[in-house]
Order: sequence, then structure tokens, then C-alpha cells
Amino acid sequence: MRAARPGVVRPGSSHPGAAPQLHVGARLEDAFDRRLAARLRRRGWTVRIEPYAGYGAPGWVRVLARTLLAAPTVRAADLPGAGGSAQAGSAAASAVRGWRSFATAQVAGAPLEVRVGDRTHHVVTDRGGYLDVLLEADLPPGWHEITLAGADGSTVVAPVHVIDPDVRIGLVSDIDDTVMVTRLPRLFVAAWNVFVRHEAAREPVPGMADLYAALRAQDPRIPVVYLSTGAWNAAPAIGRFLRRHGFPAGPMLLTDWGPTNTGWFRSGPRHKVTQLRRLMTELPDIQWVLVGDDGQHDPEIYAGAARQFPDHVRSILLRQLTYGEHVLAHGLTAPTHESVAAERAAMRGGIAVVQGEDGFELLRSLRARNLH
Repeated sequence: MRAARPGVVRPGSSHPGAAPQLHVGARLEDAFDRRLAARLRRRGWTVRIEPYAGYGAPGWVRVLARTLLAAPTVRAADLPGAGGSAQAGSAAASAVRGWRSFATAQVAGAPLEVRVGDRTHHVVTDRGGYLDVLLEADLPPGWHEITLAGADGSTVVAPVHVIDPDVRIGLVSDIDDTVMVTRLPRLFVAAWNVFVRHEAAREPVPGMADLYAALRAQDPRIPVVYLSTGAWNAAPAIGRFLRRHGFPAGPMLLTDWGPTNTGWFRSGPRHKVTQLRRLMTELPDIQWVLVGDDGQHDPEIYAGAARQFPDHVRSILLRQLTYGEHVLAHGLTAPTHESVAAERAAMRGGIAVVQGEDGFELLRSLRARNLH
């Protein structure tokens, strides 16, 4: 696989360059975070590294992590290794209520030492405490563990999937209402699911784990990437959900809620578009199967990716929401005109678009059309 071999980039950013002038919302958030961090440190809270699963190719890896302040006593279920991918952490972690994941204080500008095989890199987290950096590496294909160490000597490990150069197919999956029934568009239900409801009570979409297993049966080396507009705070809980319901291991590409460097709010669709473009640029020899649902923006986003990178999209699989879920999503009992138009545009471009109410129906349709 002729994968891109990028050099080291500025942590927290996809591209190097001078830091932009922060938006007023970001400055207010930073000021609040500094005061909160100072108070928590006086109470004995210390820096904790939360690692997330990454990916790469021969010559480089993408490392993802976050630095947070942790209370002096941290429960086992909340330790860094408890989540981040279907491969990282303890599957026996107890269920927690979602709001605990959001009761955090990030640590900006934390220096970290990252050991990737025989190489050691020194990096710094961004204003949100996030680390998102490409590093040179000499790891063979397969899953590996890298070590991240803080200034106090504390260490954690993060899994990274180095994609085999011979692999030609990859899988990108949405999470909300694609693998997990969240009813996210309904604000009150979403708040209940995220902040109150036990994570063990969250329901998988029927047949989706079987669909992914069937897609990977032809080659277990196929990379799986979970792309969502959900918050990184929920990554440990999502990772435990994926493991519990038999979904394949893979890195998650989530986002951060709150002000950005340039505005008050983050754009979920823009996040997905940016991450898809990055995957297709960094791994140019892989054709991606894009899996989502027809409730919001996935059809338009995936059709746009197929239009911009026609050689990198193998097919688009869309879970069809029920009438009730569509009403909650956008007030109609069927997909929006924009979604339908996007699907038709993708098909006119030669991309196979497959629809079904769950994973079982999607798999049957794939086999009926000889796409499996």
C-alpha cells in the first residue's frame, strides 16, 4: 500500500503552522479551565493521561490521547485503559452513568513522552488537552501498544493499528443510530442517554456486528474506523459498548464539544468531512466502505466523499431509520430531499448505495447484489 508518509505535525492539528487568534468563546473557556484546574490541583488532583486507539501505516502512526485532571482516588472503571477502542482496556469495567464522563478538567500544554517501538518523541497537548499527532515509526503491520509518559513519570499504553500495505479495503462506521440506538436527535432523550442512563442499557442496532464480521471475514486485516460527532468524553463508554456487543476493534475519531479556535460551536458534519478527507489522503490505496444512517447528514457527507475521492469509496451502506426516528431527526417521516438527492448522485457516480433497516437486511442486500 502506497501510504502517505507524513512527518511530525503540531499536536492537536492536522497541519503545521502558526497558532491562529483564538475566538472569544475559546478564550473564555480557557480562562474558566485555568481557574478550575488551579482549584482542583490545590485539592490534590493530578494529571491523568487518557489514551485512545490510533492507526498508521509502515513509517508512521497517528497518536491520539488527552490529558485530564483526576481525583486522588479513581475507580477502576474510569482508568485510562478502560476505553478508547474495542481492543483497549478491561471488558469487565462496570457500567457507569454518562454524566461522569463529562465531569472532567482538561490540562492544556501538558508535555508527554511517546515511545513508539524504538523511537521516542516529545510532544505537547493542545488547548483542550488533546494530542492528535503523526509520528514517525518503524512498526510492522498489525496491532501494537505504544507508551505515553507524563512529566510526573506516570505511564499508560495506547493501541495502534498499523495497516498492512497489502490491504485494499477499509470500513468507516458512524456510531449513533448506526451501531448504537441513541435517538440522538431528540434532545431530551439524548440528554437522558448521555448523562443519566446506564451505558449497559444502550441498545445495539440489530445485525450490525454480524454485518461487520461478514465484511471482515474475507480479510481480518481490514481496518475499521469509527467516525462520529460524539464527544471524546464518551470514548471509554463507547469502547466498552463496542466490545460488549462484538464489534471489531478500531480507532474512534470523535470531536470536542464547546468553543473552537474560530467559533462558539463545532460543526459535526465538517468534522466528519475533514476526517474522511484525511483518511483518504493518508491511506490512498484503500477503498472504504462507508456505513451510516439516513437520519441526518451521512448520505450527503458520504456522497461528497465519493464525489471528491471516487477511487477511494467502494460502497455506501445506510441504515434506514424508522418513521418515528425520522420524525425525531428532522420532523418528517422519511429521509430529507437532500439525503435522497445525495444517494442518487452517488449512484450516478458509479458508487454502490445499499439500504436496509438493520445489519441483517444490509448484509442480505449486499449478497443479493454480489457486493460481499
